[in-house]
Amino acid sequence: MAQTEVKQSQELSFMYFPEDYRWSHGVLIGLNAAPWGGTEIGEVNRIGLRLRAHVGDDTAWFREWAREAGTVEQAGRAHLAAGRGATAASYLLRAANYYHVGERFLQPKSDGLAAYRRGVECFRDAARLMRRPKIEHVEIPYEGATLPAVLVHADPVPGRSAPAPAMVFFDGFDITKEIQYFKGVPDLAARGIACLIVDGPGNGESVRFRNLYLHHETERYGTAAYEYLARRPEIDSKRIGVMAISLGGYYAPRAAAFEPRFACCIAWGAQWDYWAIWKGRFDKLDSGGLPSLSVPWKHLLWIFNVATREEAMKKLEGFRLDGVVQKIQCPFLLVHGAGDEQIPLALAQQCFDAVGSKQKTFKVFTREEGGYHHCQIDNVSIGVAYMWDWVESVFAPSR
Repeated sequence: MAQTEVKQSQELSFMYFPEDYRWSHGVLIGLNAAPWGGTEIGEVNRIGLRLRAHVGDDTAWFREWAREAGTVEQAGRAHLAAGRGATAASYLLRAANYYHVGERFLQPKSDGLAAYRRGVECFRDAARLMRRPKIEHVEIPYEGATLPAVLVHADPVPGRSAPAPAMVFFDGFDITKEIQYFKGVPDLAARGIACLIVDGPGNGESVRFRNLYLHHETERYGTAAYEYLARRPEIDSKRIGVMAISLGGYYAPRAAAFEPRFACCIAWGAQWDYWAIWKGRFDKLDSGGLPSLSVPWKHLLWIFNVATREEAMKKLEGFRLDGVVQKIQCPFLLVHGAGDEQIPLALAQQCFDAVGSKQKTFKVFTREEGGYHHCQIDNVSIGVAYMWDWVESVFAPSR
């Protein structure tokens, strides 16, 4: 790794693998699920220790995460057979997270589909055993097909009457609805706000098992998710917001721009011109550099169902927010890390300045406070606390 990449990587506050940004980023995705039951640090350390001699070998990464996931799943199934449902749920939640973190780097994806499905099943089985939050697996009607989603119901809150407000939560470039749950969603439910976590086209089960590939017209599935929630009697149709993470910083603003019924919008990590981002990444790769990527670059081809970089770049031409965010009218929040290695802060500022909403907030997390890196990967807890405070203020009864 070139000296500049090493220096950049060392900016990440916790580098389990100092020589590899992507692997360290992956470990943090696993670790920062801990506050919501998705990780036990000792189990992740077991994985990491076994990988020390294999840094950069993505097959080894998958093997060791799947191995630990299988061990944890087996223990959970044993607890369930013994009638210890609550304990079984805690084990199965962790197993689900480990399966999905492990599968992220695989190319081709077909090599990891069985493990991925086990992660989905572990999460589904855990959800059936849990009392709080109440988790329901649902299907969102979408253009002759359906999108798999998880509805995390709002907890009852003293002094607040039903129906409850809700957020639609879309994935990013390489995240899944199961991983998304471990990014603070139980805390949102505890505040009396429901959350519909959706594997949109190009993400999660939708691309792996249903051949629904990524496209730039997010409003098509954003409207489908809104209308599904609006039909639910326990949800207040006038208080449904939309949010998404990382590349979702394109998805959510696009959805809010063209679906005016959304009551608010959160971009958890900014986007502006995703074509230009990938042009820069490919230029760096071609010159022998190492762009900061969270998964191998061929993931881009897979989610578009194309064979070449040129075809992918053509698809990316639609992933631009200029001329789109100007249409946003609902309350808008952009959350970004000042040291984001993937999307520079200057682009976040450019996006925010263009947003048309009269009620908009730009929260930049600094090195000193934490949350300095991409989508607060170094401190997810403070990122979600800030966002959920903002959502509560937008959905306050006085409004």
